[in-house]
Amino acid sequence: MTISVVSGGTRGIGRALSLRLAALGHRVIALYRGDDFAAQQTAKAGQGRIETLRCDLARPEEIRAVCYRITGEYGAPSVLVNNAGVNRDRPFLSMTTEDWDTVLATNLSGPFHLSQALAPAMTEAGGGSIVNVASTTAIRPRVNGANYCASKAGLLQLTKCLALELAPHIRVNALLPGFTDTEEVTERYRLDDPERLAAVLDTIPGRRLGTAEDMADALEFLVTARSGYVSGQQLIVDGGHFMG
Repeated sequence: MTISVVSGGTRGIGRALSLRLAALGHRVIALYRGDDFAAQQTAKAGQGRIETLRCDLARPEEIRAVCYRITGEYGAPSVLVNNAGVNRDRPFLSMTTEDWDTVLATNLSGPFHLSQALAPAMTEAGGGSIVNVASTTAIRPRVNGANYCASKAGLLQLTKCLALELAPHIRVNALLPGFTDTEEVTERYRLDDPERLAAVLDTIPGRRLGTAEDMADALEFLVTARSGYVSGQQLIVDGGHFMG
C-alpha cells in the first residue's frame, strides 16, 4: 500500500488533500499541530485509511521524532505533501521578530526539515513525489503579509532546489492555491462581506472562489503517473486570477 504523509492534513485544504489520497487507496499519515477534534473527524472520514499524528512543524526535534515513528511503524512514504502553514499578519513596520520567526519556521523551515527527514527513506524504497503547497502570494505580494509571502516565495525556490538534488528518484513540485473557500481565507480577506466578496470575484476570470476539492484535483495529478515527467514546476490553481 502506498504511504503518504500530509502536514497540516486535518483542516481546510490539507483535510481535502488527505481525504483525496485516502480515496486513491493510500494509507495517509496526516500531521497536525493542536486541533484534536479536527484530527479525529478527519481520521473518521478517512474510513480507516487516515492516521493522525501530532507534530509542530516549527520544532525540528518533533519532526525528526515523528518521521522516525512513521518509517518505523508504517514504512517509507511514496508521497509527501508539505501543506502546514501559519499566518501572523501585521503591517511590516510593526511586525515583531516573533511574528517573522514563527511563520518562517513553520512555512519554510518545516518543509525543509520534513523533506530532509523522509527523502532518504523515500529514495531507498524506490522514490516518489513531494508536493509543496505554497500560495499565489508567493509571487504576488499582499499588504500585512511580508512574513507569509516571503515564506511561500522561499518554498518555491526550495521546490526547485529539491527537484534538482532528489532527481531522478523523487519528483518535487509546488501547488499554488489562489482565493480558496476556506475559513482562513474568508477571515483574512473579509469575504463574509458580500461587497468584499463581489470585488474579489470581479478579479477572477473563473468568477468563483476555488474549493478544497479543486486543490485535491491538482494534487492527484501531481502525485500520480500522469505527471511522471513533471518536476520542479509551479501549478497555479486560481481560476485565472494570476497570469504570470
